[in-house]
Amino acid sequence: MNNDILIYEKSRPGRLGFSLAETKAGDRAVDNLIPGKFLRGSEAALPEISEPELVRHYVELSTRNHHIDKGFYPLGSCTMKYNPKVNDAMASLTGFAKQHPLAPESQCQGALELMYNLAAMLSEITGFPRTTLQPVAGAHSELGGILIIRAAMLKRGKMRTKILIPDSAHGTNPASVVMAGYETVQVKSTERGTLSADDVARVIDDETAGMMITNPNTLGLFESEIQKIAKVVHDAGALLYMDGANLNALLGQTRPADMGFDVVHFNLHKTFSTPHGGGGPGAGALAVTKELVPFLPTPMIEKNGDRYFFDNDRPDSIGRMHSFYGNFGNMVRVYTYVRHLGAAGLKRVSENAVLNANYLRMLLKDVYELPHDRICQHEFVLSGSRQKKRGARTADIAKRLLDFGVHAPTVYFPLIVPEAIMIEPTETESKETLDRFAEIMIQIDREIDENLDMVLHAPHNTPVRRLDEVKATKTLDISYVG
Repeated sequence: MNNDILIYEKSRPGRLGFSLAETKAGDRAVDNLIPGKFLRGSEAALPEISEPELVRHYVELSTRNHHIDKGFYPLGSCTMKYNPKVNDAMASLTGFAKQHPLAPESQCQGALELMYNLAAMLSEITGFPRTTLQPVAGAHSELGGILIIRAAMLKRGKMRTKILIPDSAHGTNPASVVMAGYETVQVKSTERGTLSADDVARVIDDETAGMMITNPNTLGLFESEIQKIAKVVHDAGALLYMDGANLNALLGQTRPADMGFDVVHFNLHKTFSTPHGGGGPGAGALAVTKELVPFLPTPMIEKNGDRYFFDNDRPDSIGRMHSFYGNFGNMVRVYTYVRHLGAAGLKRVSENAVLNANYLRMLLKDVYELPHDRICQHEFVLSGSRQKKRGARTADIAKRLLDFGVHAPTVYFPLIVPEAIMIEPTETESKETLDRFAEIMIQIDREIDENLDMVLHAPHNTPVRRLDEVKATKTLDISYVG
């Protein structure tokens, strides 16, 4: 059977995949309710296919994609942990799944209570007094956080013009800074891969509104001078923002508020185990100090006695960040995850995430260059520089991994590591999975010497072989014309 043909090519006139009951009003009843200018002049060009063929088509397509239910997914800084199915079961409950976003408050008290309590849990985890769940992604939260810093500066009397970011920052950080109307000033990492408070003091000035720091950073290293840096930033009248993408290393271990941060965003879809492959759906959250609470997006969920309600009376708010109040289905999943594990369970999550990363680091550091050879947190960054000298780039290694049913790690990031290979195993992987991954990485290293073409022309077993990378960047037309 040829599984490479499109569903339109399988279509046959008159073949049905569903049937609808006849109505007393007749087929034209709906047409009479719609103005003629909005009606189609001809039938929509949709495929006509039977239900079994339709199901087989999409099931087969689904097996071509790599996902966490299918295999190991060590994508650094993305925390591709297993998503417990109980989370999906709770999000699928009728009262949650069919809750209309415009339902009056009196008819969605359960949903409001869940969001209110989830925000309180996240506040406790980070040490901040209030949290908003409205942002729908990490970068969305970043923008909100910088807009809050901007609003706070304006409230003080001057917006200022600069935000400091490390050279190891996620690419979304400078993008968020620019979108909020600031210019970025880069702070270089030390030879140890972390920031120095003295270096921050040298670049900060009275035009600095804030500084964004990921902790642990994208090298998987804890910023040991974070409290000194916080003092430098605050003494300059600026605010300190924590990119919470790597929060999986810190649960129950330490809190951003205790480190001196003023704002922290969550990638709920990472740390708290909701599906986020293929671009979404994400879920963000944003927690702030008492000083910054008035600037949080509107509305906030408040409680009066036993009643929960949306509070829109927030004159200093930065306004709405989203048309409704975030991705509610993912909030249910996060709430389930946190309640299921409890405080002790969340602490074990981070302990095992750090343990798994360090175990894998030790297995691979003698074969692949390890620029910062010390205890890491939840992830670590290797370099493929040794392998490049022998003829294979990091990109070649990543593509060869696909032949073994393993998703490639994050590659060529952070930018401060040449031929970077960023690996994050997460806490949900077994020792056997980690051992197998290390064996594959070591095998690929051997293949560079024994069968270089095998590596350079990988992948060999995937539905789509290696693309012409130059052509792919130049020819952007991927549409199908029948």
